[in-house]
Amino acid sequence: MSVTGEHFSALGMIAAIFIVNLLPGLGAPRPPHVVFILADDFGWNDVGYHGSEIKTPNLDKLAAGGVRLENYYVQPICTPSRNQLMTGRYQIHTGMQHWIIWPCQPYCVPLDEKLLPQFMKDAGYDTHMVGKWHLGSYKKDCLPTRRGFDTYFGYLLGSEDYYNHTRCYTIAPLKLTRCALDLRDGEEVATAYKGVYSTEMLSQRAIGIVEKHNPDKPLFLYVALQAVHAPLQVPERYLTPYSFIKAPKRRLFAGMVSAMDEAVGNITLALKEAGLWNNTVLVFSTDNGGQPLYGGSNWPLRGRKLTLWEGGVRGVGFVASPLLQQPGTISHELIHVSDWLPTLVGLAGGSTNTTKPLDGFNVWNTISKGFASPRLELLHNIDPLYTDATPCPGGRRQLNLDSSPWAKSNFNVSIHAAIRSNKWKLLTGFPGCDSWFPRPGDNASSSSSSSSQVEPLKPVMLFDVESDPEERNEVSAQFPSVVDYLLARLYKYQTGALPVHFPDDDPRCDPGPSGAWGPWA
Repeated sequence: MSVTGEHFSALGMIAAIFIVNLLPGLGAPRPPHVVFILADDFGWNDVGYHGSEIKTPNLDKLAAGGVRLENYYVQPICTPSRNQLMTGRYQIHTGMQHWIIWPCQPYCVPLDEKLLPQFMKDAGYDTHMVGKWHLGSYKKDCLPTRRGFDTYFGYLLGSEDYYNHTRCYTIAPLKLTRCALDLRDGEEVATAYKGVYSTEMLSQRAIGIVEKHNPDKPLFLYVALQAVHAPLQVPERYLTPYSFIKAPKRRLFAGMVSAMDEAVGNITLALKEAGLWNNTVLVFSTDNGGQPLYGGSNWPLRGRKLTLWEGGVRGVGFVASPLLQQPGTISHELIHVSDWLPTLVGLAGGSTNTTKPLDGFNVWNTISKGFASPRLELLHNIDPLYTDATPCPGGRRQLNLDSSPWAKSNFNVSIHAAIRSNKWKLLTGFPGCDSWFPRPGDNASSSSSSSSQVEPLKPVMLFDVESDPEERNEVSAQFPSVVDYLLARLYKYQTGALPVHFPDDDPRCDPGPSGAWGPWA
């Protein structure tokens, strides 16, 4: 068989990458550098390759040359996704199944949980974090630098001003609204960045880490961007291409996405210029679905951030790396945010055998080689305290529990819960606002949740999300045996769940008129 110049060149490139990835003395392959970029509130219809009107050339290029994850799930809100990313465990197993951590709540991810950066350090990695923590900071033991990161630069709470980096919060016991700085360099308050736009500030710090890194040691860099979470703020230059977008919030949001896309491109370029890219695995993920009230879009998926509908939990995600064995592909295999810990620790050559039982799976062969996913089931959540006071078009519809044939099931079907098994998804209780929010700029696309276009909500709903990802055809009556099986699975999960830990505000959190948010206990 003849080998053409094109084939020879390709073989030579593969051989060069292989040689570069060997340790001195041509021994075992080097563990790859791992860069994990987490966007905030980035919706299904907010990325260019899903047909968005927003331009994301860097994300599109990375995804096109990597593996797009089109059956990938996150949690519907900030803290739970970050919790499961860092622990590899469902939130029912850490007592954090309800809501986010508010600034004055005295708790964090339980200190007996071993986090992803700690595993990576055990495997010999330098570990760095840039950006949003939001996993608790009421005492110093909860801070990123005490949970496995060698360095940290970012903010501890859930949101803040993009320019002055302050967060305003009403401390319930004191009936006092306090606005204070939330920015740390290591464990020290960082006061020198007022006026610097967050997306640029965080990406520049990430680039600096890449540029200074010793390439002979494996790098784990976690970049949790503030973008594109509210408030809607962006430098004017990013708005220029979006004059055609008439909705003011969507136009601002689009500019924020462009700034984020540029940041991801700059971080990728830095990896290439530093000579790290050929041995890097880059993961990009959102933390939850988009929030249409602040410019995000999940069209054509149902629901939004805060909900268990696909619009809240089906996430934008991809992996880009020269180490992928089947680059340029789209994966429809089931993958969950809790899978990253065992996957990345496995890539690092580390072990997870000494930790608590993981709910995540190592899915590297699924991503890189196109193998079937080892994950056949995923628990979205079970939250007996769920509330969502965020306005919903048409208002919140009530559940008629008495009319359900499963009202006397062992699992309490009034509880906000959802589970996925193969192609099936079961929801119980109130899943959250159930609108199909219209495609931006298209008022004709269906957005009604309480009109005659859709049936009333039921306390038990079943969807075939492979053939019906928009969750328009509820089929529990046609498949009662599937419902019975999934309710039994929810009941089993519930029996193993920790009690919800969601303490009241601690008034000692008050940073005072000139202080900063941070540890107080």
